[in-house]
Amino acid sequence: MPDALKAIAVLFCLTAIVSLGACAHHRAPMPPSSPMSAQRLDSWILIGPGGGGAQYLPTISPHDPNVVLVRCDMTGNYISTDFGESWRIFNLRTSASWFVYDPLDPQTIYTWAGGLFRSEDLGRSWHLVVPHPDRTTGITVSGDHAGWRWDTPENYERITALAIDPANSNKLYAAAGSSLLFSEDYGDTWRDIALEGGIDRGMAIFIDADSPPDDRTLFVLEANRVSVREGGEWRRYDPAPGVSRFHNVSGGWAAGATRPVIYGAAPASWRDGELEGGILVSRDGGESWQTSNRDFTDLMMEGAAAPYFPAIATCASDPSVAYVSFRNVRYGPDRWDLYFGTARTTDTGASWDLAIRETMYDASPRLIDAWVTALFHPEWGESPFGLGVAPTDPDIAFGTDWARTMRTDDGLQTWRAVFSKPYNNAWTTTGLDVTTCYGVHRDPHDPQRLFVTYSDKGLWRSEDGGTSWLAAQRGMEETGWRNTCYWMVFDPDVEGRVWSGWSRNHDLPRPKMWRGRETMEHLQGGVATSSDGGRSWRVTSDGMPPTAVTHILLDPESPADSRTLYATGFGTGVWKSTDSGATWALKNNGIRGSEPLAWRLAMDREGTIYLVVARRSEDGSLDDDYDGALYRSTDGALSWQEIHLPEGVNGPNGIHIDPRDPRRLYVAAWGRGGRGRRSTDGGVYLSADGGRSWENVFDANQFVYDVTADPRNPDTLFIAGFESSAWRSDDAGETWRRLGGFNFKWGHRVVPDTAIRDRIFVTTFGGGVWYGPADGDPDAPEDIATEHLSYRALGQ
Repeated sequence: MPDALKAIAVLFCLTAIVSLGACAHHRAPMPPSSPMSAQRLDSWILIGPGGGGAQYLPTISPHDPNVVLVRCDMTGNYISTDFGESWRIFNLRTSASWFVYDPLDPQTIYTWAGGLFRSEDLGRSWHLVVPHPDRTTGITVSGDHAGWRWDTPENYERITALAIDPANSNKLYAAAGSSLLFSEDYGDTWRDIALEGGIDRGMAIFIDADSPPDDRTLFVLEANRVSVREGGEWRRYDPAPGVSRFHNVSGGWAAGATRPVIYGAAPASWRDGELEGGILVSRDGGESWQTSNRDFTDLMMEGAAAPYFPAIATCASDPSVAYVSFRNVRYGPDRWDLYFGTARTTDTGASWDLAIRETMYDASPRLIDAWVTALFHPEWGESPFGLGVAPTDPDIAFGTDWARTMRTDDGLQTWRAVFSKPYNNAWTTTGLDVTTCYGVHRDPHDPQRLFVTYSDKGLWRSEDGGTSWLAAQRGMEETGWRNTCYWMVFDPDVEGRVWSGWSRNHDLPRPKMWRGRETMEHLQGGVATSSDGGRSWRVTSDGMPPTAVTHILLDPESPADSRTLYATGFGTGVWKSTDSGATWALKNNGIRGSEPLAWRLAMDREGTIYLVVARRSEDGSLDDDYDGALYRSTDGALSWQEIHLPEGVNGPNGIHIDPRDPRRLYVAAWGRGGRGRRSTDGGVYLSADGGRSWENVFDANQFVYDVTADPRNPDTLFIAGFESSAWRSDDAGETWRRLGGFNFKWGHRVVPDTAIRDRIFVTTFGGGVWYGPADGDPDAPEDIATEHLSYRALGQ
């Protein structure tokens, strides 16, 4: 198309967009949909642009390359049955450490997720195998992230590798601690068959399918070497040269071979001009090793630091082909002169084709990404730290990185995104939504326009009711803050006017974000405002030093031409503006501490403001300077009075005020208890007298993130938290029932849909936005099928 025609076409598109905005108030609300995601087994869907958080462990079925498993770093696990085109999330209370398919039964899969689980229906449901379910009575939940352990008298170690006999599905081999365990009865009982002295962190187990069925030859890949059991006898090979620990391994059997080919990736270092560690290959089952780094080091300038190889994977049936990811391949003196990407060998590591080679600003021409590269440049996704090759086709591989899941079906001629797809000239998730989100915000002047405030990928906007999404960060690129948008608020009277709170620091208020630091100076961000409905932004933080702004409250009684706004600075306190956000002043009179972790604000019908200050400690130790707090101001934040929290509570996380009765307060509380100690004093607390006395009205979940209400019926309350559940009360908090179908481990906030009756959004800590029935799905199946250990049975 000639340039002149291109310009006309662009102008036409922009005019259409402006026209759409001008008539926005005529658009009727439509419910969100998720057209590219895999259908769930209940009435819930995930909405959003897809991706944006770390993904790991792509594992392809040996029976059908259409079946792929992936996990994220935020407790979610995902399965695709259509070659990665769509994904369904499932929950085992934590992220999987590995996946293994039964070589005989295409429906059976194993994983370790705090215990050994088995699915016999292709991931639709999961049964606990280890610890033994009959001797396991429940779970103990503790720590800031609601970590858990099984309540069982059994002593059991984490299983780090599993192999299934290629001729008998009842026979299982598992590496656990220093033991090599063997079961002949489908995992019901186990015995240790390890060599004398045990094994050292078993990473993989390879079984010789041609060895005697009753005396299998086993190759056990340990931390840096291989031990072999053959003819009932063990022998241990020498460690791989220059390797103290492999961080990733893979292996396969060539046709007719008597020993597997094994690849290992390890930290690398220079010694006498040669690179030790890095990529190592053994063609004889671990007896000897050769380094395989030359094609990377030949590109590097003299004196460069050692490269890094995060992940390596080979084809199980053709180990001459393998894939490796690489970083820190420095080719020039500039700080950005670094290659990263994914390489492939077809000659067992003798040479590597750096097929996907990128720099911070230059994407590979073979890369077919969704929104990540265009929005944040190639270095944001970087190179994969998870790779998986189809066991029966060496041209098929999946890779996972900081934001994406990618796929090739042509041996890296192309590297295509499968976490997000174009839709309606925007983006929609394939089901791999793995990002933390804080709120779903529907534009009161246009019910078809929705926003989600995210960690890592900032603010996103939908113009079609939540089905497709566009980044809404224009103007924030140079601030350094667009990593996270924590909140936004619309002017109720002035169409197009919006305020938002930003930070370069994600995942607040979790203490991991300041672990090991004495001060909160690193938590930076600010306030931005928009006059075009959130399409573009400009910073309006005059008077406010860089501070992570986690919440914004607008006084609806203030005049439209000079709005009064309040903002929480996490580590600085409460900020107030009386000129629509143009300038700000600190209002901390009466608030304890020099760096209050101001987190949430609320205002009652009489104009009284409430402030939630987050807890600073991870273990919840009580009665010290790290306690969270609750404050009230009756004079527009000129002064604050502390409200005594319920006895034993020091982790307030959210507050809701009954709109009919300002004395009726609900506080969401984070439980106390260090790692391994059962958490207590969390849940939901109710005060009917303005905070003078409190009653615990919900303790089934010790980590409640927030309390919200249906704007149509103040007696209908919702809560969500970090124990795989969301709950509803229809009697102002007297009784509660779990919402069937929502079971993501780390829930955040239930947001009633103000445009579509009887529907709710649930934001999560790393699982995207869920959308479903406000009454839950009573017919939803449980992901954990072991009945007495399911979420429902454990009161979750």
